[in-house]
Amino acid sequence: MTQQVQTRLKARTRDDSGKSSARGFRRQGLIPAVMYGRGFDSESLLVDEHELSLLLGRISAENTLIDLAVGGGPARKVLIRALQRHPWKSSILHVDFFRINVDEEIKVAVPVHAEGEAVGVKIDGGILQQHRHEIQVSCLPTEIPGHFVVDVSDLQIGDSVYVADIDVGETTMVDDPEAIVCTVIPPTVLVVEEEEEGEEEEGLEPEVIGEAEADGEDEAESAAEEA
Repeated sequence: MTQQVQTRLKARTRDDSGKSSARGFRRQGLIPAVMYGRGFDSESLLVDEHELSLLLGRISAENTLIDLAVGGGPARKVLIRALQRHPWKSSILHVDFFRINVDEEIKVAVPVHAEGEAVGVKIDGGILQQHRHEIQVSCLPTEIPGHFVVDVSDLQIGDSVYVADIDVGETTMVDDPEAIVCTVIPPTVLVVEEEEEGEEEEGLEPEVIGEAEADGEDEAESAAEEA
């Protein structure tokens, strides 16, 4: 288990609202955001798109505690609760920040990393399947783990690692302890039957999978602006 590192992001208050103002902010490289939390008033904010992108490139957004500095005031402890992205571009349309009380435990999803090469894979050609890439725990915001490590080196074919097998340290497990995290399954054997000479398949047409029409950009942005 590794401890998550806190980080910092700047924001400023946003007075304007609506579709036209949100588009104008995005053209300026600013992302509309909202900050809310139990016992706190909701605030409309703006964050710099470049700074936010750099931050998201080096953290686990789901479980990283962020010091959000709004204007010239003191930093607030927040977690990113939602990121709304453009349906076919990489751009971010809106961010939800959840403000927290550092003295109250919260539930967070922590990534699970498989470490090592399973014996059943290395020796017997099995396949390692990871069914869960994160598990939920409860802890104080300042004690959120960066990730949990699962050593799969000793797994034979048919062996599994369960949620209960993960060392979660001082945090409290929330997920079902009997849920499977990783398992090693037997190798897949593909059997190809040869057709008899002269036999032809009739009436078979290739399946055509059409591309769904993308919604308009206006519809994608309007949901973010109503947040």
